[in-house]
Amino acid sequence: MIRSLLVRLHRWIGLTMAGFLIVVGVTGGLLAFWNELNHWLTPDIYPGPHAGVELSAATLARRAEALVPQGRATQVYLGYVGTAWVTMEPRDNEPPLGFDHIYLDNVSGAELGRLQFGAPPTTLAGVMPFVYKLHYALAAGATGEWILGLVALAWTIDCFIAFYLTLPPQKGSSRRSFFEQWKAAWRVKWRGSTYRVNFDLHRAGGLWLWAMLLVFAWSSVHFNMGSVYKSVMSAALDYPQPIPAPKPRDEGGKPLEWEEAQLVAERLMAEQARAHGFTIERPISLYYRPGAGAYSYNVRSDRDVGDRYGSTRILFDAYTGDLWTLHLPSGQHSGVTVTAWLSALHMANVFGRSYQIFVCFFGLVIVMLSVTGIYIWHKKRNARRPRTLLPAAAHLREGLEIEMRTP
Repeated sequence: MIRSLLVRLHRWIGLTMAGFLIVVGVTGGLLAFWNELNHWLTPDIYPGPHAGVELSAATLARRAEALVPQGRATQVYLGYVGTAWVTMEPRDNEPPLGFDHIYLDNVSGAELGRLQFGAPPTTLAGVMPFVYKLHYALAAGATGEWILGLVALAWTIDCFIAFYLTLPPQKGSSRRSFFEQWKAAWRVKWRGSTYRVNFDLHRAGGLWLWAMLLVFAWSSVHFNMGSVYKSVMSAALDYPQPIPAPKPRDEGGKPLEWEEAQLVAERLMAEQARAHGFTIERPISLYYRPGAGAYSYNVRSDRDVGDRYGSTRILFDAYTGDLWTLHLPSGQHSGVTVTAWLSALHMANVFGRSYQIFVCFFGLVIVMLSVTGIYIWHKKRNARRPRTLLPAAAHLREGLEIEMRTP
């Protein structure tokens, strides 16, 4: 009874998710090579590392504002070697800019391009940002992000249902041991019928890569349904709840200028590095958050778990320069450390090129599991129809018998 109910639940969850997982599987496989594909498609925007002293975030913010006088810089991102992203927004009473990012050479400050990030691409520069938005939010903003959050939650639950369904059903006494019976679930009978091959691929593929399916499903919940993720992780691990930032003290009514914010950020981060025993490797971003009255400063440190980028972060008052919070990706809270690893695994940001290739392949596996699941459902659905409509009824009956007698 329970097994029959779980079979139905797995079927309908899978069918509901299939189209979405095909999209995220294909786009995720491409995003595993985000840097490489950006460089290949647009080497003029992503030239890669080159000689020279890199400019500071404050200098690049001023450079962007000089190039776009009607715009205001809100974030400078330095995570891509050779190229700086500067996020822009129109100044008060100014019309829309027509773009939200300007790319600068992080050595010379020269403009490399402008882009509305995630918009349907009209140039090669827009291809990978659109792929990213499609992967993260179906290129549909907050609505798409919410939909994929629900899909990720259902996917996580279905991982456990699917694993249970691979276990051999307990039907009376059997001379074969549990593991002898379960062994068939890990194999693909390549010389079987088309249905049998698809069934085996769906079951065995999910088993062999079950742990990674769970990693990607649960990390997707983290990215798209943070409140659910935090509630579960807080119950299981040391995962601190966000500390509400204090209301900024508006002293004089004017936030710190970029140059002042840069100096404050570097000083505060250096103080935290000494106090908590970590080493700063390179700056990653300086982000002004006017709605919160704060600046966020990210660096890469020896507490980061990934191969690239960095998420060692401080948040400080944009008016007074007072430190609000410090976030360390590892060594501070066990739940945060686990989250950092989940994020790095999801983003192909660990274990070098070999893992990038694996994540690209894994995206195709997700597509395969979705397609084979649809095929199995379609064949079973046809098998329930009157046999006068089914010229291949015997073949379909064979498929059902396979599913009934194999674990």
